Amino acid sequence: MDFLNPVINGFSVVLEPMNLLYCLIGVVIGMLIGVLPGLGPAATIAILLPLTYSVEPVTAIIMLAGIFYGAQYGGTITSVLLRLPGEASSVVTVFDGYQMARQGKAGTALGLAAIGSFIGGTAAIIGLTFLAPVVAGFALDFGPAEYSALAMLGILLVATISGGSKAKALIAAAVGLLLATVGRDVFTGESRFTFGSLQLADGIDFVPIAMGLFGLGEILYNLEERHRAAKAPSKVSNVWPSRSDLKHASGAITRGSVLGFFLGILPGGGATIASMASYAMEKKRAKQPERFGKGAPEGVAGPETANNAAATSSFIPLLTLGIPANATMALMFGALLIQGVTPGPQLVEQNPDLFWGVVNSMYIGNILLLIMSLPLVGIFVRILRVRAAILAPITALITLLGACTINNSMFDVTLVVFFGVLGYLMKKFGFEPGPLVLAFVLGELLESSLRRSLLVFGGDPAGFFTRPISATLLAVFVLVAVLPGIRSMLARRKGTTAAAAAAGNSTNQNIKEKV
Repeated sequence: MDFLNPVINGFSVVLEPMNLLYCLIGVVIGMLIGVLPGLGPAATIAILLPLTYSVEPVTAIIMLAGIFYGAQYGGTITSVLLRLPGEASSVVTVFDGYQMARQGKAGTALGLAAIGSFIGGTAAIIGLTFLAPVVAGFALDFGPAEYSALAMLGILLVATISGGSKAKALIAAAVGLLLATVGRDVFTGESRFTFGSLQLADGIDFVPIAMGLFGLGEILYNLEERHRAAKAPSKVSNVWPSRSDLKHASGAITRGSVLGFFLGILPGGGATIASMASYAMEKKRAKQPERFGKGAPEGVAGPETANNAAATSSFIPLLTLGIPANATMALMFGALLIQGVTPGPQLVEQNPDLFWGVVNSMYIGNILLLIMSLPLVGIFVRILRVRAAILAPITALITLLGACTINNSMFDVTLVVFFGVLGYLMKKFGFEPGPLVLAFVLGELLESSLRRSLLVFGGDPAGFFTRPISATLLAVFVLVAVLPGIRSMLARRKGTTAAAAAAGNSTNQNIKEKV
């Protein structure tokens, strides 16, 4: 009963008119951003960070959370109707969703996506409600040594689990750690990498980095990589799926909920990996895998369920451990710090209204998404017809104005432009900005925890292995670090063995022919 009291009080926080309004605003903006290709929830949250200064912390985080999980469904609309994923997590939905639309089942595909998204999101919220306090209680045993190991593991997992080049991800993370050291040393007071600039003496603020890399950088990149013009969408009818479609999709929805929930918790996981893993699992399990790519309902329901479940469960490591699982959660972490709230194991006890208010707002947000998802399709398709040449300058202007209003400083605007150009160049040359931002956010925690630990251990690194939790985390760190090398070595050995066997067979064949 004691456990239920704060949960019930959290609903009273959500049902306050202002919080309900911002929850609605968040999911609508999220759906809109999901529809617009290339912008994404991370860029939007970065652009809107300055607006959160004027509202209460719980209200701000409710809105930003709504943007995140609302964007997961918004990307489905263009994937199904236009074969154009609005979000990275909706890429695999294109394969079967668009084929269903061509067969006159666009409404069915969107209906399955809406139902799967609602079930996956709701299941993950229930899991979050019961699991988060347990994780937070366990995390109370964490000291500087454990946080050092956890921060290192989080950065490494983002580089090794996420898609793209692992080497480039590690380089981006290293740059993020370097940026985190700019300013005065907390322990000695010495200036580091300030180059005599007073503006850099207190370090680089998180907001200009986020607004530059994810806001301005994405705008510049998307202007160069112009998306092809949208085709006329299929008519949306027969929204409610048939009994046969629901039967085919029910197993995929159940499996997608479980898979997405656990993949969302992992650092470096998230909605994109969850959706791809779900699609691969459904295709592997199918009795007729050849149906996939030709309009299989499971190919829409599974990934859409998984990406919403993962989007929700990724709040668990953020709120309970203070460790963001992906780039968007890193921005959430920054938003909480801006509001004077430190995510971590103490959050449940010290700020239960915010913790349970944000968690319970997701129940309301998912219901709002289910109600609004299909009626707003026509509006979102019209927005897609706005030319990038009009939309991009407006978004860039809003970004720069937001940066200027943070501290009324043109230096912040200069930083946004600098990191915007850096973000554009990173995208152009295949470097994802996510590891950089995550490493920057975790950099201060990693440095301070590591140095405190070494002070406690008298400068002996072996002290990390005398504590069970930190030793376990470091063992996992080493395993994750060496696993790609072991796999590569085994693959080369297998290839060499296969080549030798093939050469041997060829030699035997030649001998037989000569005989």
